Amino acid sequence: MRLDNRRALAASMAVGLGMLCKPGLGLAADGIDDNGNYFRLGGYVRGWAAFNLQDQPETRGNDRGKLSMLRGSILLDADARTGPIKWKAVGRLDREVKTSYLDDLESLRKTNGTTGGDHGSILNNYNNEDLREFWGEFKAGDRTTFRLGKQQIVWGESDFFHAMDVVHGYDLSWRLFFEGENEEWRKPLWLASVKVDVPEADGQIHAYLRPGLDRCKDIGNTYDVGGGRWFFQPYRGFDLTAVTKLDCDHPEADQDDWTGGIRWSGTAGSLDYSLAYIRAFAADPVANSAAAPYKKAPKGALFDRIYPQIDVFGATVSGYSATFDTVFSAEIAYTKDQPYNVGTGALLGLGGIKLKDTITTMLRADKNLNLQSLLGTNRPSFSSVQLFDVWVRDYEKSDDLARLFAFGAPLPEHNTILTAFTVLNYAGDTINPGLAVGVDLTNGGGFVIPSVEVVLGDKWRMKAEADLFWNNGSAKTLFDPDRSVQLFGYFAKNNQFTLRLTRQF
Repeated sequence: MRLDNRRALAASMAVGLGMLCKPGLGLAADGIDDNGNYFRLGGYVRGWAAFNLQDQPETRGNDRGKLSMLRGSILLDADARTGPIKWKAVGRLDREVKTSYLDDLESLRKTNGTTGGDHGSILNNYNNEDLREFWGEFKAGDRTTFRLGKQQIVWGESDFFHAMDVVHGYDLSWRLFFEGENEEWRKPLWLASVKVDVPEADGQIHAYLRPGLDRCKDIGNTYDVGGGRWFFQPYRGFDLTAVTKLDCDHPEADQDDWTGGIRWSGTAGSLDYSLAYIRAFAADPVANSAAAPYKKAPKGALFDRIYPQIDVFGATVSGYSATFDTVFSAEIAYTKDQPYNVGTGALLGLGGIKLKDTITTMLRADKNLNLQSLLGTNRPSFSSVQLFDVWVRDYEKSDDLARLFAFGAPLPEHNTILTAFTVLNYAGDTINPGLAVGVDLTNGGGFVIPSVEVVLGDKWRMKAEADLFWNNGSAKTLFDPDRSVQLFGYFAKNNQFTLRLTRQF
């Protein structure tokens, strides 16, 4: 079925659901009428300001203290019930100001000869308007619940890095590393999902189908490859879209293909567990190089960015230990045919694509620490430690796998990262400092994010945080073949201070 026809079918499906609804709502004072129908509208108006804490090596001037982001968003969140159907609609509008720093990066495109990319103005990297969710949910019998439309599905236990939470990609273009709610960054998809309760086995089946109605930009993780403030160092000011293309019509990465998954979640004694299978698109793109095409010649001058499909088999388990007064969780995901680029050093990952099976594991401990007497908090402080590892199976150095295209560093057999965070609560939870730390145990480097969130009455929230990185080496020039630049070297010289103000309604 053609994509246009399938989108028309989705719209017809939504209209059909609407025709089942009653034409009007006579709401009582509490917003619910005599038949249980209601309509509620909420949301927020939010603004961000971020400042460079270091000079950026790509630009000529001193960027320390420059405003790197001035951003505003409006989100509308509507909930309703009409007859047997529960409705949800979420829309968001994002706009940015072209700061002098962004203007400098845009000018660098001319110097680098990359002015003919997909983005045009650098603000097109960040300005956006999107219907984030639009679904209808209804029950069929006592056990089965269907949800049709644009939605989010979250399977997994991890926060910073994701093992089994691979149904959706994330929009990391305008913010890559400061803390936030995953629900805000996740890219919803058009899905048909169903949940079936199985009380006899203390569990539930959750399954979904993605019928290929989504746009190309909704697939996989989106990075700031247009040369913006969060492109990996030293590529800020270099618009990769001028010499590469995003290909969602590749034989192994076709956005029109149907994907889906199924999960069983249940309890066994004091433990919660789940088992899942997911057919999805790889979260991060790989380069289909003009020098070594993968099943299709690229259209870009250097390469096409593609998201090949993968199969993921995952399991989670969690439970409370009274001995340690801690909730322990574990997650494991076996990924078949994870795509990697080939060619380290001067090849910069443009020597082709090789598929490798991987095993991703996550171990987590969550605990409320009693810090009232030590730090004067008004209640125990929620804290979490997570150990995250990706193991490349049947690893051979001769495969010459690259960690990331446009960099020369090799992919290690194991990539292990340890993260921890804690949140303190003062003045009746109205002042909430936090600290997040992460360390790359395999390659060196890491991050620390101190923050504080302040509750200003019923409607206003303010948050300030600093995003600080360290590394064991960084690239010096574009297309630097340095084999030592690993994950946190991508964030070199990009420490940021961010303020966020929210008005909820």
